[in-house]
Amino acid sequence: MKLIYGVLAPLAAAAILVTSAVGQGNGNAAKGKQAFMDYSCYACHGFSGQNGPGNRLVPMKMAQVVFTAYVRNPKSKQMPTYSTKVLTDAQLGDIWTYVRTLPDSPKAEDIKLLKDIQAEVGK
Repeated sequence: MKLIYGVLAPLAAAAILVTSAVGQGNGNAAKGKQAFMDYSCYACHGFSGQNGPGNRLVPMKMAQVVFTAYVRNPKSKQMPTYSTKVLTDAQLGDIWTYVRTLPDSPKAEDIKLLKDIQAEVGK
């Protein structure tokens, strides 16, 4: 039993480290922004990654490996499939990194105009 644990424990630790590293990504946000524009991602996801007819990308909740898999085989019929011939894994890593730099939308209670409207309606 000690032999099995002695072999499996380091493998499990390595798997955790690899999974963490893959989830973190190491793309280039500037290149990602350029690819986001060049491949017209903004047309469906908006320039902020939060508006348009496509899914919201911000806040990015997918790990990079999941994002890449989704882009390669989207569940939606509206999104085109991007093979490695169109976008490399490195380019998708750059796009994922760029999207993670986009700011989250503010909470409703933090938007001054909405507060002003609520105050006016409440009078």
